[in-house]
Formats: sequence, C-alpha cells, structure tokens
Amino acid sequence: MNASDSGIVKGNPADAERIRKFEDGSVRSSVPLRSASIGLGRYEPGWRWSLHAGAQTGRESENHIGYVISGTMVVQDSHGHEVEVGPGEAFEAGPGHDAWVTGTEACVALDFFPSK
Repeated sequence: MNASDSGIVKGNPADAERIRKFEDGSVRSSVPLRSASIGLGRYEPGWRWSLHAGAQTGRESENHIGYVISGTMVVQDSHGHEVEVGPGEAFEAGPGHDAWVTGTEACVALDFFPSK
C-alpha cells in the first residue's frame, strides 16, 4: 500500500525538490503535503524578507506561521510593531509583515502554508 492509499502523506523539507535561493545565499526548501506545505529555511545574517524575497516576487507578504530552530529574527507587523523570535519560539504574522535576521548567526526556521 502506498502513502496515498493509506491517507498519510509524508515529506522532508530538507530533501525537497522545491528550493528557492536568495541573492544573499539564503535558501528555503519546501515540501507539499495534502493540506499544507512545510518550508525549511536557512536565512543568512542580513537577510530581510522585503529585500530578498518580496523584491524577487513583487508581492506583499501573506499571513505567515513559523517556528525558529536556531538564530533569531525580528518580525514586524504592518503597523510597525516588532517582536524578536528565537530558538523554540513560534509566531504568526498577518499580511504586510516584514522579517529580518538579527545577529551574526544564520536563522534556521520552519514555516507552514495552507495548500491553496
């Protein structure tokens, strides 16, 4: 019986075929499941969503759910409120947010997007 026959879908974002490379050397890969895609990103010091992701797509950020594994980043909402997120912390930011890596260590994080 294969996974689709059992109702179970699995994947490893670290070994995913969907890979996005950013100009600064940061990398994000993702794996689609049935109801969501799970991404794994390694964002280098100096990476910023609005500069390295949004500028490439020409789109504003969407609702975002994430979990930081290592390193730190600041997430800023559309009203300018900022929260630093570090290892072991999860966050959700609404549309129009920005985020950037702080410090000298890369930020490794998971993100979760509903399937469309």
